[in-house]
Amino acid sequence: MSKVNIQPKSYKAFTTRNIETIPQFEALPTEIHDAIQIVSRVMPFRANNYVIDELIDWSNPEGDPIFKLVFPQKGMLSCEDYTALEAIHRAGEPDTVLQAEARRIQQKMNPHPAGQMELNVPKCKGQAINGLQHKYKETVLFFPTQGQVCHAYCTYCFRWAQFVGVDDLKFACGDPEALISYLEEHPEVTDVLFTGGDPLIMSSRILRRYVEPILKRRPGNIRSIRFGTKVLAYWPYRFLTDKDADDLMHLFDEIVGAGFHLAVMSHFSHHRELETEAVKAAVSRILSTGANIRCQAPLIRHINDDPEVWRIMWEKQVSLGAIPYYMFIERDTGPKDYFSVPLFEAYRIFTEAYSKVSGLARTVRGPSMSATPGKVLVDGVTELGGEKQFALKFIQARNPEWVNRLFFAEYDESAVWLSDLKPAFGEKTFFFEA
Repeated sequence: MSKVNIQPKSYKAFTTRNIETIPQFEALPTEIHDAIQIVSRVMPFRANNYVIDELIDWSNPEGDPIFKLVFPQKGMLSCEDYTALEAIHRAGEPDTVLQAEARRIQQKMNPHPAGQMELNVPKCKGQAINGLQHKYKETVLFFPTQGQVCHAYCTYCFRWAQFVGVDDLKFACGDPEALISYLEEHPEVTDVLFTGGDPLIMSSRILRRYVEPILKRRPGNIRSIRFGTKVLAYWPYRFLTDKDADDLMHLFDEIVGAGFHLAVMSHFSHHRELETEAVKAAVSRILSTGANIRCQAPLIRHINDDPEVWRIMWEKQVSLGAIPYYMFIERDTGPKDYFSVPLFEAYRIFTEAYSKVSGLARTVRGPSMSATPGKVLVDGVTELGGEKQFALKFIQARNPEWVNRLFFAEYDESAVWLSDLKPAFGEKTFFFEA
């Protein structure tokens, strides 16, 4: 485990409740200031002093990708919904009235896409195991109760429903035994992904409570442990100078030493998140434990819809020893109309960036849609029978027999998601819809 020479940084969190204490916030134009206050009632706001002070260019916040990534924007709501909220806000109505209107809007925003509630939650003796998801044969997702928050909320996040304070919308499990029992009963599972929120926001002591039983009891056929996290981008001091940073690194050492593959599935949305000395040191320290870092993010309009951003990001990841892993299509949830990029444009951006990096960065896959039937790759734009088509394939699927199977859809420049596409060649349905 490598030593660190980074100076400690005191942590300060900002939420909707104390957003006005951010010095730079008060300096924003009144229109932007008011819009953030209003939209944050629907799409929750959270950030910290590292994000505010070291990642955002406050000389031009309106043009800054990290500002748009973290601070709610007016365009995230429809004109109708924004006007309704604004009227309540300006009238000085009680908070309960404003919250009720926010809840109404949230329920319209597809809070759990791709069948997460209906299809992904496993059952034991007829009872749903809240806090687990099992969509793909090999991989189980686990949502530890204490990890259902983040150091900052990405405005595009498809897990935004975890953060709005509605228990019926939240996945969470505080019982490590429930996970162990499920893994023992399902030997087909080889990978456990701890997710959230962000599991690495938990203290090392609490994280150990969930991980240690796997190391000691080795349930089923588990070979890999993954942590889905944005902590590297939003608070790298977690791995460096926080009071239990060394404890976390010791836990990583133990996971690798016990013979498990440890993968930190890190979300980097823009290359700026890879440029501070703290994040570089944190990446180095994680890799020194024998873990690897795989990087993924969605393609999001206003933030990274430029092939040059992805080229630089992938090259920086490789230079730090991390592995470019996925470019996702923004999911059909939350403020999707504000962030979505048409599929044909996503394919162009990916291809242009991909063509400019070396083979070491071409480990990345995309653009990929995590849709109800599985992860669908936009594999190309081609012409067959004199007509333009999208070439698509599953790189992961509910039914393993679909994996790597090519299929085609009519070319449509307005399509932003799988449900917008029609089968090619006059077919009435796609093969997987049966």
